[in-house]
Amino acid sequence: MKSDKGCSQPTGKMKTYFRPLVIASIVLIYLIIIAGAVVRMTGSGMGCPDWPKCFGYYIPPTQETQIQWQPNHQYKKGSIVIINETLRIAPKDFVSSEIYNPVHWEVYTKHDYAAFNVWHTWIEYINRLVTVFSGIPILIMCILSFWYWKKNKQITIFAILTVLAMAFQAWLGKIVVDSNLMPFRITIHMVMAFVILAILLYILYLTREKTILITVNKTFKIILIGAVILTLVQVALGTQVRQYVDEQIKTLGALAKSQWLQPPTVMFYIHRSFSVLVVLVNSWLFYKNKTLHLQLHKLKWVLLCIGLEAFTGILMYYFDFPFLSQPLHLVLASLLFGVQFFVLLEVFKSRN
Repeated sequence: MKSDKGCSQPTGKMKTYFRPLVIASIVLIYLIIIAGAVVRMTGSGMGCPDWPKCFGYYIPPTQETQIQWQPNHQYKKGSIVIINETLRIAPKDFVSSEIYNPVHWEVYTKHDYAAFNVWHTWIEYINRLVTVFSGIPILIMCILSFWYWKKNKQITIFAILTVLAMAFQAWLGKIVVDSNLMPFRITIHMVMAFVILAILLYILYLTREKTILITVNKTFKIILIGAVILTLVQVALGTQVRQYVDEQIKTLGALAKSQWLQPPTVMFYIHRSFSVLVVLVNSWLFYKNKTLHLQLHKLKWVLLCIGLEAFTGILMYYFDFPFLSQPLHLVLASLLFGVQFFVLLEVFKSRN
C-alpha cells in the first residue's frame, strides 16, 4: 500500500474553500435527515398543510386565531383559514366584510387534513428551513466546482447533479405534503436524501489530498457491496415497520406506546432477522480488514454504528419507544450508509 499527492485539484482559494463547502453540505444533509426524523416522530408532517408556504404565510402562525376567519381583514392570495373543520384558501387578494362570504374562498382540495397544532407547525417549518439553508452551500459549491472543469470534470458534473437532486428533493417534499403523508412517497423522499448524501461523499472523495492504493480480492469486494445493499434493504424494511407504527398511533393514540408494535408484523420479524445478517457480514469485513492489514480504518465506525443501531432498536421494542429513540435509529442508519459508501469508494476508486 502506498500513497502520493493527488493532482486533480486547482490551486489557490478555490481549493481552500471547496472541500469545506462539501463537508458543510454533508453535515447539513444529515441535519435534514435528523429534522425529518423528528418531524415523523412527533407526527408533525402536516403541521403546514401547504407548500412552500405554511397556511399561506412565509412565517407560520403561532396562534390558532391567526388562521381563523376575521372580519375586516386583509387577506392575500393563498391565505388559508379553517372553516367548519375544513381548509379554505383565498384565490386572490381581498378585504373581508363583517360577515363571512364563501364567495371569497375556495375549498383546499389537495387534501382534507384541517387542524392546527403550534408545535407541529413550527417543527415542520424548521424542517423546511434546514432544507432551504442546506441548499446555500451546495449552490456555492456548484459554482466553485467549475474551477475544476479542466482538471477533473467529474467534480463539476456531480456538483451540478447535487443541485438538481436537491431541487427534486424539494419537489418531493411538496408531493409528500399534498398527498397527506402517503407512506410510499415519504420513503422515496428519504431515499433521495441518501442519494444526495452519496453524491456529496463521492465529490468529497474526488477532492481528497492523497490517494491510497488498496488491493483487495474479488470476494471482499462482493461482500462489501452486499453489505451496503443490506443496509439499504434494512432501511426500506424499517420504513415499512415505521408505517405500521404510524397507523397504530392513529388508531391507539400517541400515549399507548406499549401497544404500537402489538402484535408485531411479519415485516418487523424480517427486519429484526436481517439485522443478524448485517452484523455477521460487516463483522467478516472487519475481521478480513484486520488480518489482511488493508487499513480500511472506517470499518470500525461501521461496527460502532451497527451496534448503536441495534441498541436503539432494542430500546424501541422492549422499552416502549423512549424519547428520541426513533429519530436516532434513522440517523444511525444514515450514518452507517455514509461510512459504508465511503469505504466502498476507497476500495473501488483508489489509485496510486
